[in-house]
Amino acid sequence: MSRSKRTARKPIPHFASEDAERRFWAEHDTTEYFDWSQAVEPSFPNLRPSTTAISLRLPVTMLEELKALANAKDVPYQSLLKVFLADRLARERGRRAPT
Repeated sequence: MSRSKRTARKPIPHFASEDAERRFWAEHDTTEYFDWSQAVEPSFPNLRPSTTAISLRLPVTMLEELKALANAKDVPYQSLLKVFLADRLARERGRRAPT
């Protein structure tokens, strides 16, 4: 469809609360209000994921090996452990059968 034939978008109403906005969008189609072909993917370079401290018991030899490997790579051992866990989680997600 050419630009000249596109219908005008409806104006987005003002909402009194987030609940009112949620109810509105649950009942209305966003394509009547937004031209998604013009959408730009946002970038949040300073956004950090929430973290939670955990207690994890590891065999002493495993922890020493992890620390030695991290030292050889010049990274903190906890950071290296997070990389290892993230890699394994990604591989496991790839193995799951689609639901």
